[in-house]
Amino acid sequence: MFTGIITGVGRIAAIDDLGSSSQHGKRLRIEAPAGYLDDVGLGDSIALNGACMTVTSSDSGAGVFTIDISAESLDKTAGLAEPGPVNLEKALRPQDRLGGHLVSGHVDGVGRVLRLAPVGESWELAILAPASLARYLAYKGSVTVNGVSLTVNRVTDTAEGAELSINLIPHTVQNTALHALAAGSRVNLEIDLIARYVERMLTAGVAVPQMAAAA
Repeated sequence: MFTGIITGVGRIAAIDDLGSSSQHGKRLRIEAPAGYLDDVGLGDSIALNGACMTVTSSDSGAGVFTIDISAESLDKTAGLAEPGPVNLEKALRPQDRLGGHLVSGHVDGVGRVLRLAPVGESWELAILAPASLARYLAYKGSVTVNGVSLTVNRVTDTAEGAELSINLIPHTVQNTALHALAAGSRVNLEIDLIARYVERMLTAGVAVPQMAAAA
């Protein structure tokens, strides 16, 4: 479990194949900020761009750790198949502050950035979410974008899905990897856990469209 409050920005430095076929996954070597891995051990959970992954090796002195990611997870997420910056968050501990919202680290769908543009002192991030997620997204509701807990300022249903408008304060832009996004970038989306339970309570026994399986 996570909160969507990014605790560090790392970098995917190397990607190695775990096999020779398309059914095999990858091993990612990630460079973390200085001191970030001091309390991280083998088997710990760290979210990479919002996708919960298991640490398979860690070298705190070198500031490097590895994770193994399956072909299925690669197919259902964005930004984990090539070198570049990634948002990092360690798993929530019972004594931690819940600064964002409850996040599972399971990606529900991949959205597409429509624009990232300055508005006053802040930035507007507009994303086209898949139609399968539209019913879970609401004005002033929570959504996780590449692991970052954010508030939806506007949601508009379209023929292609749902267009989200999100306000990013300068601190968020400066302290996450969201600043690297541009129109056309693919982003990992996770809906609010509460929305899942509300739908279940209202539709128990009623057939509803299913979201695609994700990481």
